[in-house]
Amino acid sequence: MKKAPSPEPVTISSNQETFAGDMEYYSWFDEACIQDMNYFVKTISGIKSKGIRPDLIGSIIAHYASKWLPDLSGNVSTTTPPPKTESVTASVMKKRFFVETLIGILPPEKDSVPCNFLLRLLRTAKMVGANLNYLTELENRVAWQLDQASLKELMIPSFSHTSKTLFDVELVTRLVKKFVGLDSEGVKTGAALVKVAKLVDSYLAEAAVDGGLTLPEFVSLIEALPSYARTMEDGLYRAIDTYLKAHPQVLKQERKELCRLIDSRKLSPEAALHAAQNDRLPVRAIIRVLFTEQTKLSRHVDWSGSLTRSPTNPSGSQHYFDPPGSGARCLSKREMNVQQAEIKRLREDVARLQSECSAMHLQVERLMEKKSGGSKGGFFRWKRLGLVPSIRGSVSVEEMTNVENGDGFEPQTPGNMKTRLVKGRTPSRWRKSMS
Repeated sequence: MKKAPSPEPVTISSNQETFAGDMEYYSWFDEACIQDMNYFVKTISGIKSKGIRPDLIGSIIAHYASKWLPDLSGNVSTTTPPPKTESVTASVMKKRFFVETLIGILPPEKDSVPCNFLLRLLRTAKMVGANLNYLTELENRVAWQLDQASLKELMIPSFSHTSKTLFDVELVTRLVKKFVGLDSEGVKTGAALVKVAKLVDSYLAEAAVDGGLTLPEFVSLIEALPSYARTMEDGLYRAIDTYLKAHPQVLKQERKELCRLIDSRKLSPEAALHAAQNDRLPVRAIIRVLFTEQTKLSRHVDWSGSLTRSPTNPSGSQHYFDPPGSGARCLSKREMNVQQAEIKRLREDVARLQSECSAMHLQVERLMEKKSGGSKGGFFRWKRLGLVPSIRGSVSVEEMTNVENGDGFEPQTPGNMKTRLVKGRTPSRWRKSMS
């Protein structure tokens, strides 16, 4: 029986637009080249020698790679088991050969291959046990484009027999550290780092439900990003809260260390209100959130008051004109209406924040009473330290830090203890407003 002749080499035109739009060529490419991997490699080499754009070559490789490896298509339904006549070992060896060959023909230019395809290729390479050099090269390419990755493709399972986690958290930690290194070198922009921070927080929330995820692995991924990468920390708070809920065996001291990673200044009002009512958080973390919210509230009050006063008009009244020679122009009626509407809106915001802060104060008082076993001694001990502030005057964060460090304590004599109890007592009118 005669052997079928091998197909003739492909003649590539140097005109890139003609190559991109020639649909008949693509159909011939599909029929002839996917039958043999070696011939496909030779065809890609010929395309590279003609000066075709790297991103176009990358899209071709990503498209035809699913013919040999259905897992790379991104569609789970296309995954097919090996033929009955082929053993599992032979199937794994064949997939390993295909993966290493595809990695070797990828264009070396940056951003020439979609990041999600690289993540699927990396997942398959780890599954079939590809060579370490190929894995390292893939990780470097993925780290360069990590800001373009999706959460679905980043959830790579752990194929190690020694790992107890469901997902490969160590791999994601390495990718994030490599990306941060690129950012520190000035290669990546700050906007890309913010995207990666949001992606990492979403990944942390998904991986936190894994019972085998240890606290050092969880903290290592959190600390892989610098503090300035997160503009808002609602996602980080959600991930930490999920981890504490899924791991109730975490010790009290470990909870304190974990909650210190949250910057309460970057929490939204909704997240801060949830944290103030969260029984899984340590009391010190809840108090830190309350102090931060009260500081924000006082700043809003000062800012709204400064809008109604000016150096030339300390009384806060509005004038349609100023004395001659003052250098100030007359305000129109429309401008005054806009300013008054803005002041009214700010006052409404301040009133809303005051009500939320009072609710949080009431909640933390109940929480402290609950955690102290309902005994009055624990509650009055907090009052003796001055840590139950009112809405108009409170202990600052610096004073709280000094109290924690042991600085600024006075001798606890019966006289000054009585004075502090009297000064720290909540007025009856404010106590009724909280009920």
